[in-house]
Amino acid sequence: MRIWGARGFTVSIGCYTILHFLLYFYHSESMEVVLSVFGFLSIVFSFMYLRRVQLLVPSFLIIASLVIEIVSGSPMIHETTNGLLQMRSLIGLLFIVPMIGWVLREEPYIEKIMYLARHLLRTSRRFYFGMMLMTQLIAYFLLFGALPVSYQFAEAFLKEKKGEAWDYFKGTALLRAFALSTLWVVSIPSFVYAVESLKASLWLSILQGFLLSLCAMVLAVSMSYLKENRYGIDITKELQNVIGEMERYTGQGKNGRRQVLEFVILFVSLFGTIFFIHGIWGTRLLTIIPLVIVFWTLFYYIAKKSVPRLIKRIQYYCTDEAQEKSQQFLLLLSAGLLINSLNHSGMGQMLIDGIFYVADGVPFLNVLWLLPFVLIFLGLVGLGPLTVMVLVGGVLQGVTIPYPPELIVMALTSGSVISILLSPFIMPVILLSGTNGLSVFKNGFKFNLMYAFAFYLLTQAYIQLSVGIFL
Repeated sequence: MRIWGARGFTVSIGCYTILHFLLYFYHSESMEVVLSVFGFLSIVFSFMYLRRVQLLVPSFLIIASLVIEIVSGSPMIHETTNGLLQMRSLIGLLFIVPMIGWVLREEPYIEKIMYLARHLLRTSRRFYFGMMLMTQLIAYFLLFGALPVSYQFAEAFLKEKKGEAWDYFKGTALLRAFALSTLWVVSIPSFVYAVESLKASLWLSILQGFLLSLCAMVLAVSMSYLKENRYGIDITKELQNVIGEMERYTGQGKNGRRQVLEFVILFVSLFGTIFFIHGIWGTRLLTIIPLVIVFWTLFYYIAKKSVPRLIKRIQYYCTDEAQEKSQQFLLLLSAGLLINSLNHSGMGQMLIDGIFYVADGVPFLNVLWLLPFVLIFLGLVGLGPLTVMVLVGGVLQGVTIPYPPELIVMALTSGSVISILLSPFIMPVILLSGTNGLSVFKNGFKFNLMYAFAFYLLTQAYIQLSVGIFL
């Protein structure tokens, strides 16, 4: 039964994605009905394929949406159809984004960058900052996959170094870096959805997110250095020994420089194209990004004369990788049902009014102080960053908040960062724990609690200062 569920899900979610893109160019109500049918079939096949524990959250979201529709007296079939279309753009993006990773895996681009930058990584603080920056760049291409990939690079430098101090040094750099990427990386679905749903300026959201990420990276480096002294180890000395060994036994030559230049061209061409199209024509981000990715990937493989390799990757993705994402797609479809029910029934407005009521009860609070805690709480009970952003951003989309949308995006994404750092139930920390062998509690809550608190204060200082100056 699970085999049929996996195959049925792959076909139905594939057809859902293709129809979604066709509707960009040819709008048809009958095609929208067919699209919602494929969305419904994707849910059915997901329930056949996934294990019971993976169905708990989606089941809760679906049941909650049905209860709200019944209580509000909404026409159930009509609202269910609309709900199945609610997340179509995000599902299309999530289905296409892994293609970026295919390109990155074709050649050892990151290894070459790390080798050529070795002279800049000779101290513990520079190496820590370099790992964080590298992880955020890889997150542009691999999303969650940036964590195990970056960890392997760190292990290449420090493979002989074991113990809690070294685990802290490597693990916190990677998890904090990936969490911070949700502040500004345009290929991270949760960030794109927040910007799109709140109609915030893309370039301003990226700029403020990147600058805050830099400040948070400096904060992370400072806290790591203090922790290094507390552990009583000299990471700088060990790094210099390792880099000295690399220089004796490794040679990269012109080929390494060529691949670094190629990586820069790939990076600029992909995201420059997205910014250019969005800036000139104002096309929706959730429309631009997947279409640009498809043509960019196709052009890369044609230029490399590797089209047969691309065909093999597509076949593998459709037969194996897509079904592994079935829980994520199911969460998006079920979250879309709940968001549609909340917004149509007016309960979404009631939830936001409740947050405003709490904020108004305390003289120095406003809603931007509290929004991050909504995402943190939902993350701690097991909802991933994208699902949480979809739920909260989808509700906020239908209400009016008297603050610039860019500041609301910052408040939401900062909550997403903290939930990634602390929650033991979501994918980033689970991936990291599966890679380094530590418990999810140690990798997340134990190593990052104080940093998460300091990061919250840092982001709120920026948000509240901006509110005081501009409003």
